[in-house]
Amino acid sequence: MRIRTGLLLGAKMTIVSLLLLHGTSAQAAETVPAPPTVYLDGHPLSFETPPVIENGSSLVPMRALFEAEGATITWDENTRTVTAVKAGTTVTYRIGDMFATKNKEQLALPLPGKIIDGSTMIPLRFISETLGNLVKWHDYSRSITISSIHNYETTIQYGVNLRDIPEKDDDTSVLRMLSKTDKIHVIREINSNWLEVQTQDNTIGFISAASMYTDYTSTGLAAKQADALIAFGSQFLGTPYEFGAKPGQTKTFDCSSFVNYVFDKVLSIDLPRVSYDQALQGKEVALSDIRKGDLLFFTARGLDIGHVGIYAGDGRILQTYSKEDGVHFTEFDEKWKKRFVTARRLF
Repeated sequence: MRIRTGLLLGAKMTIVSLLLLHGTSAQAAETVPAPPTVYLDGHPLSFETPPVIENGSSLVPMRALFEAEGATITWDENTRTVTAVKAGTTVTYRIGDMFATKNKEQLALPLPGKIIDGSTMIPLRFISETLGNLVKWHDYSRSITISSIHNYETTIQYGVNLRDIPEKDDDTSVLRMLSKTDKIHVIREINSNWLEVQTQDNTIGFISAASMYTDYTSTGLAAKQADALIAFGSQFLGTPYEFGAKPGQTKTFDCSSFVNYVFDKVLSIDLPRVSYDQALQGKEVALSDIRKGDLLFFTARGLDIGHVGIYAGDGRILQTYSKEDGVHFTEFDEKWKKRFVTARRLF
């Protein structure tokens, strides 16, 4: 009996130990951070061996980084030395050394390069900055931005906060205010709301993508903003129609208060309250050229312009005019085209 009891106790202890070990291993696996994502001029880089972080420095595969940076590289297997040439700059590095050579000038590295899973890994920041590029680590997303562009094509049109994370409600993220007429370079469109930008003093940060702040435009950003506009407006499907509905609330809408609310909340575009004044905003586009997010204006109630809706793409309008349907999608059919007056583009 004692032997049997001892065996049972030992088995129980083994099971408990295995469960604890499994739990500890699972917890450890869950806490292992994913490899950082690396963007070069707004485009994600692909590496056969994922980047790793050691002692605060990011190591990436040597050849992939050099080639992505536009450098011509050669590798000497005998001395385990790589040479990269780009725009008159020659960088030489021997694996394991704590320094590299740039045009015969010796420069210290934060840590030596090494071989990981058959790939030669080198410090990303050192190599990129040595080749004349900017590098920015984003802690919020565990991503790295490399910018090789030094042209500033975009102009600030209205004072906007430059932030270190794309989060409007976090005042601690504000780096400074960018003033009207400041020039910037747009590195990447994060989403419909945010742009990653580079300033002339080599600061990388984020600003609002709302059209009021800059003269930056792109078909990609317009598509993202249109999708966000329709997605937000769709949240109010079925909301009751009320002529003359009070602006700024969502219990009821009329056609123009709905458009006013959606454009304000999604794109920070402050439109007039009524449709015939809204029809004076933005620029006119031909019916054959309309795209998702454009405003469509129609005759109604004996007025030249008495109704407005948002073109939702695929021949549909997101609008409200009926107490029976409230906010809803409508086919942009011949009935509506006969009443059509003008289309306006605001972004």
